[in-house]
Amino acid sequence: MSSNMMQSDSFTDKKMKSAFQVAVASALVLGLTVGCSSKNYVRSQTAPLIQQTNDLDAKTAADHRNIVDTDERAQKGIATAQSAAETADQHALAAGQSADAAGRNAQEAYNRVDSLSGVVANLDNYKPLADVSVNFAFDKAVLTAATRRELDDFATHLTNARFYILAVTGGTDSVGDAQYNYQLSQRRADAVVNYLAAKYNIPPRKFYLVGIGKELEVASNSTAAGRAKNRRVEVKLMTNMSDQPTTAAAHPNGQ
Repeated sequence: MSSNMMQSDSFTDKKMKSAFQVAVASALVLGLTVGCSSKNYVRSQTAPLIQQTNDLDAKTAADHRNIVDTDERAQKGIATAQSAAETADQHALAAGQSADAAGRNAQEAYNRVDSLSGVVANLDNYKPLADVSVNFAFDKAVLTAATRRELDDFATHLTNARFYILAVTGGTDSVGDAQYNYQLSQRRADAVVNYLAAKYNIPPRKFYLVGIGKELEVASNSTAAGRAKNRRVEVKLMTNMSDQPTTAAAHPNGQ
């Protein structure tokens, strides 16, 4: 083989090797370029998602803190309300007990007697100044607006009365158990006495609850009209001062 041919082959080999190196280098550059581009693309696509996730986590944490804070305030509010309610209940109970005790003391101070004879000294020296009879509905011991007005009219006679007593007689009709009717007549008399004592500041010692029961009827129990009249409380104002004028209050018919 001639030297020229050998030189040509050597040159060709070098040229091909150089081309191969260039190709490899280009491939590497292209791979690196593509790899960098892929990473940049992935970063560009995932960055907003990551930010949204972070924002969502932060919002969730904030909402949780708000919920916990609200729950704590609610629990404190409930506890405060319960405490206030319990305190109010205790005060109401204490007030109710005081009122009941006062009512019992007042009722115990009333003079409950079968008759005035032998109880009121010098009863023959007393004379009636005024009287009133108020009626109640069947099996009721509650004052109505009408009966309160009647008692208010009667109370006008107390303004100038001195050395007086109030004889109070409660009654029922004949329907029902005798013992129950006796208790019912007491409740009716107490309703009248409590009203007059509280509104007109009458001392309990002035009252004499006389002959309470169904036996002291003022009308026949054989008719509805008669039974209505027997469901009553009579109040008589009596004084031992002879210089006071006598005035009779009207007796209302039963309802």
